[in-house]
Parts: sequence; structure tokens; C-alpha cells
Amino acid sequence: MNISSALPTFVVTLREGFEAALVVGIVFACLQKAQKPEYYRWIYSGVIAGIIASISVGWFLWSSLQHIDSSQSFYAPVLKEVLKTLFALMAIAMLSWMLIWMSKQAKSFKGEVEGAINAVLINENAGSGIFLLVFIAVLREGFETVLFIAAKFQSDFLSPSIGAILGLILASLMGWSLFYWGVKINIRLFFQIMGVFLLLIVAGLVISAFKNLDGAVTILSQINSNYESLCFFNQGSCLLGIPIWNTHNFLPDNQFPGIILKTLFGYRDHLYLVQLIAYFLFLGIVGNLYFSSLKSDSN
Repeated sequence: MNISSALPTFVVTLREGFEAALVVGIVFACLQKAQKPEYYRWIYSGVIAGIIASISVGWFLWSSLQHIDSSQSFYAPVLKEVLKTLFALMAIAMLSWMLIWMSKQAKSFKGEVEGAINAVLINENAGSGIFLLVFIAVLREGFETVLFIAAKFQSDFLSPSIGAILGLILASLMGWSLFYWGVKINIRLFFQIMGVFLLLIVAGLVISAFKNLDGAVTILSQINSNYESLCFFNQGSCLLGIPIWNTHNFLPDNQFPGIILKTLFGYRDHLYLVQLIAYFLFLGIVGNLYFSSLKSDSN
């Protein structure tokens, strides 16, 4: 197993999975308090359906990239880079939004889920309502994870999948320990720490997104000279500008410890000007929103 591929998906799935586990645990607690054990099966069904749907989406995204890879079309390499860029941008947007949203909703999260369950129990179709609530919670977190995997890993799909499974198992155990055994977990501290790691991991995905976009434009300009005007820079990379550093000889990003720095902090042994600007711009904007939401939550 490739640790560098498994580690980021482990972190993402652990955080997103624990969030889903909190929803499931709160639903269980509400049904137990209302003495409605007959609805437990709808929770199990929602969890299983959400996992299956997430895996199906992941398989579709990965299969699409593999199909393009094996295509004989002249523009297939360009299309692959464009899709990888779109996957990355979607993953960046969804993970960033969820990171900020969760930090803002931390105080009211439990109350909102309990209110939704109490409203559902009044209706005749309470079972389907519970199923839908759990299904959406699991699918939302699962979709973010599989989108992240599809955006970041194409050649090695097994290792990130193993990391995701291990993260999901640990998140489930933490949720089970919290609600069933009453183990004390500092949920706020957990999300704060995992949030910082997630912020840095997504910042690394920003670097990859620009690399993929640059690859698409470069290949397109090589195939058809009419598209050379899409290149903004005459020196260095087509869209990324001049190289900032080349540290491959003494700190390669495919060997330890560079591979850990790449996995968790977005380090690259080849970095260009636009990538560096985008990296710090993302950390400045999203990081400021995230830490501001943490401050407002503590007040």
C-alpha cells in the first residue's frame, strides 16, 4: 500500500465520516428517547444506501477517466486533463464550503438534527423520512471523499481507497464509542485539528488543479497551433509562469520525507509562480474564513 496515497484520504474520510457518524448517532439517540426502536432499520438502510451510492459515484468517475485514457481520440489527453481539473475544482469548493459551514454550525448542529427527527416522527411516513435524512448525510460526506480521490489519484486507486476505508472504520468506531459507550470525545477540538489538516490538504489540491489545467492547455497548443494564444507566458510553463524552485535532487516529493510534506501540506519539488500564488491565496481567503468562524463559534 502506498502510504502517501492512503494518508490524505484517511484524513478526509475520518473527518467527513465522523460528521456523518454524529448525524447517525443523534438519530439513534432521538429514536431511543422517543421509544421508537422499530425505526432503527431505516437508519441502517440509509447508511448502507449512502455508502453504496458513494462507491457507485466514485466508480463512475474513475471509470470515466480510465475510458478516456484508453480512447484513441486525438483530443483524449486534453479531455482527461480538463476532467481532472473539474474534479479538483469541485472537490476544493465542496470541502472548503463544508469546512467553513461545519465550524459555523457546530453549536446548533445537534439541535438541528434533533428538530428534523422530531418533525419527521410526526408524519405517517416517518420511516422514509429517517431513511432520507441519514442517506443524504452519508452520501454528502461520501461524495466529497470520492470526488477528492478522483481529483487527486488516477493511476493508483487502491491505496487511497484503503485509506478511505480505514478512515471510515475509525470514524464509525469513534461515533459508536461516543453514543453507545459514552466515551468522552472533545468533538470541537477534533474538528478544529482535522480542519487544519483538511485546509492544508485542499490547498495542495489547488496546486494540482492548476497543474492539470496547465497540462490541458499545453497539450492543446501542441496539437493545434491555433491555441497557442491560450498560453499566457512565453517562459517557463504555459499557464504557470516561471519556476520558483526545483528541489527534486535533495527533497523529492515521491520519497520520504518529501512525500509526507506533499501529502499533508501540498509540497511539490517542482513549483511555479502561479501555483505558489494560488496556494497562499487559497490559504489566505479560506483559512481566514475558517479561523474567523472558529472565533465566532467560541464567543
